[in-house]
Amino acid sequence: MQNCRAVILDAEGLRLTSDEKELFRRYDPFGFILFARNLDTADQIRALCAEFRDTVGRNAPILIDQEGGRVARLRPPLVRDWPSPMQQVKMAGHQASQVISLRYRLIAQELRRLGIDCNCAPVVDLAFAVTHDFLKNRCLGSEPSTVTELGREVARAHLDAGVLPVIKHLPGHGRATVDSHYDLPRVSEPLDTLETTDFSTFHGLRDMPLAMTAHVVYDALDSKAPATLSSAALEYARNTIGFDGLILSDDLGMKALGGELSTLAQQAIAAGCDIVLSCNSSLEDREQVAIHAGEMSKEVQERADAALAMRKLGGEVDIPTLEAEFTQLTRELANDGS
Repeated sequence: MQNCRAVILDAEGLRLTSDEKELFRRYDPFGFILFARNLDTADQIRALCAEFRDTVGRNAPILIDQEGGRVARLRPPLVRDWPSPMQQVKMAGHQASQVISLRYRLIAQELRRLGIDCNCAPVVDLAFAVTHDFLKNRCLGSEPSTVTELGREVARAHLDAGVLPVIKHLPGHGRATVDSHYDLPRVSEPLDTLETTDFSTFHGLRDMPLAMTAHVVYDALDSKAPATLSSAALEYARNTIGFDGLILSDDLGMKALGGELSTLAQQAIAAGCDIVLSCNSSLEDREQVAIHAGEMSKEVQERADAALAMRKLGGEVDIPTLEAEFTQLTRELANDGS
């Protein structure tokens, strides 16, 4: 990979403006992310993805948040309508692994046909009684072993379609009682408790290609900074949890962090994030984030190359057969529960 900037950026609309094209050509961001404002028709989405890649002259990764349920940038009629992950798991009961695998294989196929090759899923945070509502129904469960198993099914389903999964939110967000889009959560449980619960799901998925950080202060790791900006927390993620893939920051613009985006970009990279994510900001702010994130180091480039190499498609898949299998299985489960 060429020496691009350690940043993922977005666009304002359905096509790139001339100023955005110039910005992306000049600073060569590692990748791009899509939001609902960027999505209209299948042809338009494919054209926008092509524009992103043309500006940097390579097959740059294009991300989206397509968990299903409330967090789904793509909606019908472009794609299927999916229940929340937690609702789907509850409906599936003892067949959860099979249902979740089929569900995300179909979601990944929907993305791939539009030119999108990276999905910010699965959420492998644990759901607790205290988990804030913004996150709770996006989780796959409350038991670490179950969440690890289902998270692996989600990841495998994406990889089978040539779509990279991004596990989130490293090292865990489930105990947060406030929404990090607006406030900074703090978790004070002792380290031994966290290691057998929240952190264990990420340990179980430490071989995944990408992970996204949590804007959460874990007092047991660093009482002064959220994981995204904490060298102690990110070193723990690398050396103890053992995650060796590419680490992306969550959006620097979320109010949990506060401060100037350029400063946050520097802090996140210095703390140990490989790539920073900056969304919904002005052209000038996007430029400043790209400048202050800097170019990817040799070590980060190697991790990025290893992650991107996993976009390779597997064998031929009969999508209509998968759809029929999913429909039949969920119908049977619904009948069993009636």
